[in-house]
Amino acid sequence: MKKLFLLFLLPLALIFNQCNLKKALEDKPATGTIQQAVVDTVLTMMTRQFGEASKARLVKGVNQIAALWTEKDGTAKDFQDFCLEHFVNDDGMRKKIFHRLSSNFETLWGHYGIISVELKRPVQLEIGEMYDIDETFGSYDPGAHFNDDFFTNKIALVTALNFPFYTLKEKDELGSKWSRLEWAYARMGDVFTARIPAEITQKVADATTASDNYISAYNIFVGNCIDNDGKTHFPKEMRLLTHWNLRDELKSNYNKGEEGLLKQKMIVEVMLHIVNQDIPDTIINNPDLQWNPYTNKVFRDGKEIPASAEPDSRYQTLLNNFLAVKAVDQYTPLMPTFIQRSFNGNMEISIDQIEKLFNDLCSSPQVKQVAELICKRLGRPLEPFDIWYDGFKSRSSLDQAMLDKTTRAKYPDAAAFEKDIPNILTKMGFKPDKVKEIASHIAVDPARGSGHAQGASMKGDKARLRTRIGKGGMDYKGYNIAVHELGHNVEQTIDLYFVDYYMLNGVPNTGFTEALAYTFQKRDLELLGIKDNTANKEQMAALDNFWACYEIMGVSLIDIKVWKWLYENPGATREQLHETVIKTARDVWNTYYAGIFGVKDCPLMAIYSHMIDNPLYLSNYAVGHLIDFQLDRYLKGKDIGAEILRIFTLGRLTPQQWMKEAVGNEISIQPVLDATDEALKVIR
Repeated sequence: MKKLFLLFLLPLALIFNQCNLKKALEDKPATGTIQQAVVDTVLTMMTRQFGEASKARLVKGVNQIAALWTEKDGTAKDFQDFCLEHFVNDDGMRKKIFHRLSSNFETLWGHYGIISVELKRPVQLEIGEMYDIDETFGSYDPGAHFNDDFFTNKIALVTALNFPFYTLKEKDELGSKWSRLEWAYARMGDVFTARIPAEITQKVADATTASDNYISAYNIFVGNCIDNDGKTHFPKEMRLLTHWNLRDELKSNYNKGEEGLLKQKMIVEVMLHIVNQDIPDTIINNPDLQWNPYTNKVFRDGKEIPASAEPDSRYQTLLNNFLAVKAVDQYTPLMPTFIQRSFNGNMEISIDQIEKLFNDLCSSPQVKQVAELICKRLGRPLEPFDIWYDGFKSRSSLDQAMLDKTTRAKYPDAAAFEKDIPNILTKMGFKPDKVKEIASHIAVDPARGSGHAQGASMKGDKARLRTRIGKGGMDYKGYNIAVHELGHNVEQTIDLYFVDYYMLNGVPNTGFTEALAYTFQKRDLELLGIKDNTANKEQMAALDNFWACYEIMGVSLIDIKVWKWLYENPGATREQLHETVIKTARDVWNTYYAGIFGVKDCPLMAIYSHMIDNPLYLSNYAVGHLIDFQLDRYLKGKDIGAEILRIFTLGRLTPQQWMKEAVGNEISIQPVLDATDEALKVIR
């Protein structure tokens, strides 16, 4: 799960809404300190001086910095002089300035990243005891003053004047005709589009770090969970992080008969207590107490003891994130909500497009058909937790204990996994020279949480794979996650070290890096050397992808609806937010799932941790599934390593432009639906 919520890169994400931008630039600057009459005068003077051929770029650049100019930048005369002095008309000199800016930004952002990684080591890695002061250091954002500093020294204004912003509509319309350099110029234009005070940026960093720490430390010792007969059903030392490990343990029990079903139902009870926030506070991350999730009673050495519920910490954490990012709104008047910045900005796909994609798939007739097939395969009516049905995957028929034994022996520690990366890349089809280069830029560390991938922001630094490894070595679930994260690291390395311009490094949005992570993850058994003899493998994979889309799109819709409610109710209390999340989860369930599962008002899908610690990120997973499917179909029969290199060196184009250049088609649910129809014909 790749987090692009890094605050030192926030200016890159705060992109204008195209309609609002046009209106603002035609009327008057957002700040009001430079009137349109002044802008018109400056444009007339500069057009006369530099010629009509430069007028289009002049109009964009001058209007943009007029919208960013404040009283502390100077008078209207200062604005005029600044434009005349700093506009670069010569193409050769403009290219040189671009490269100098790119190099310097890489140095700055790269070192910000290194500092942040090092300060977060005690809170993110299993390297010893964590102290209270570590959380404070971990929340420190070394790039918090970047925006302020570069508007103060006016480099931000020089940049915006010479490399103006293009709206998403303009990028989509013009991008197919742009050269790679013109695309890089356009991405330079995305850097300085808002002036957010450093103290606001730091408060967002504080909130996101606190939420990350809250989730990373939220472990349930399921080996201490007992049923009504006082029996335990999980290994004594089993510690599962919410929600990822709980969900993955639930998935792993589909081939274990009645005992597996019992475990699944117990995990569901745990999840519901977390969502409802009536979970006993004392059993969270505590290996010394026993807990019956059916009665919600706590025991010490077999004797019941009093216990209080967690005090709505989950929803307070979500509320804190909302309040932190909402404080940014007033400084981004052309995209005045975090919702707009997340979709029109970060994802560069409108929320209307996202909701339509998700609604259309979740409402499709294929849902009922696939559900009926799952019911038949299970030999029982569907339960709500079957939204995580894992039986279409090859590994679902394999013995979990055998898989655990294999991965623990192969990867006793993080160093062993890092050492094996060249072998994994070779099996993925990369040529020896590329294997060596890519592997040399990836480091593996033991994580406190479930794990994550963090890319470097400058050449010379390494991408980092953080993964949880137990005392006995890496179990299969941990390995499966680690392979997913390695896919992120490979993307992060390719589109930093192999892309032609630094300003194009990265991918259009995080759905694209999730796509490559899925590409790696689905080959995890093959990478272990375990032969996949599954009949109708391709059709099974199509059904698995469809069901995964159905699940995560519903979760994403809950996330979106909750954030819309927060903006409609900015003064909400944590208790009100708690009630709303439960109601929203039930409403989404009743709309898309109740008719399929035969159960109403189920709030189970509100368990997702990213709702709490990574605001509005979940839609990226859903889009990632769509991209992954199209990418996987395209890679079939091709040289996978070479194609991954070609595709991911496209860099940060707009999503639809990237898809057209990568696989020849825009993002769509139709390929998934068509493949599902074909698969159902075969599997039946």
